[in-house]
Amino acid sequence: MLLIANDLNAYIPVGILLLMAVAFPIINLIGTSLLGPSRRGKEKDAAYESGMTPIDTARKRFNVRFYILAMTFLVFDVEIIFLYPWAVSYTQLDPQSGEASLFLGRILFFIATSVIAYIYAWRKGVFRWE
Repeated sequence: MLLIANDLNAYIPVGILLLMAVAFPIINLIGTSLLGPSRRGKEKDAAYESGMTPIDTARKRFNVRFYILAMTFLVFDVEIIFLYPWAVSYTQLDPQSGEASLFLGRILFFIATSVIAYIYAWRKGVFRWE
């Protein structure tokens, strides 16, 4: 029974973090509605675009290239996020072990597939703004 209690104690920081993640937006929404101004009007309800008068509707379609470029950024951003834990665990391996070679091979394959996808997108003209 004591072993189970020790295992559950390891999850207390995770529980606190989850509680904070749920409570923070709720407290902000309630606090804003209670403390913030609530006057309404034509000028207050108008869209704000850096102090300029809005010139067109917000429902305008964007070129698909904006979304493709954003997705390409996200792919490489997520790749960097995956590289950090790999680098930490790779430095703790024995360089002569077979496990180190396997780790290196996997990350090289991961990076190579991302580079090949980037070259493919470049050749298809995804990054041209014509």
